[in-house]
Amino acid sequence: VQLVESGGGLVQAGGSLRLSCIASGSFISLSAMGWYRQAPGKQRELVATITSGGSTNYGDSVKGRFTVSRDNAKNTVFLQMDSLKPEDTAVYYCNAMAQLGPFSYAPNLWGQGTQVTVSS
Repeated sequence: VQLVESGGGLVQAGGSLRLSCIASGSFISLSAMGWYRQAPGKQRELVATITSGGSTNYGDSVKGRFTVSRDNAKNTVFLQMDSLKPEDTAVYYCNAMAQLGPFSYAPNLWGQGTQVTVSS
């Protein structure tokens, strides 16, 4: 199973970006999907997650500014980022849990990451 992110880039403070992550390969279903980020010299942190049923969870620093959504039919998760701040600058990683078979799971899949840079 592969996760491929897209949509990162350079944006000015106050601007918006939309990240996408599509899962491909052999799996039965995807349960929780989400986004994490890692800034230079810092630990990877939760940005947002969403279950297959649409329940969401956000990191405190992005609540009210970021919105996570998914298209189950297309195995894709999105992250709409509004009111971006310089402190949002980081590599953003897609994460997912996949059911590979009747009793087989891949609990912690990661994409390669996409850089988001917010200039002041």
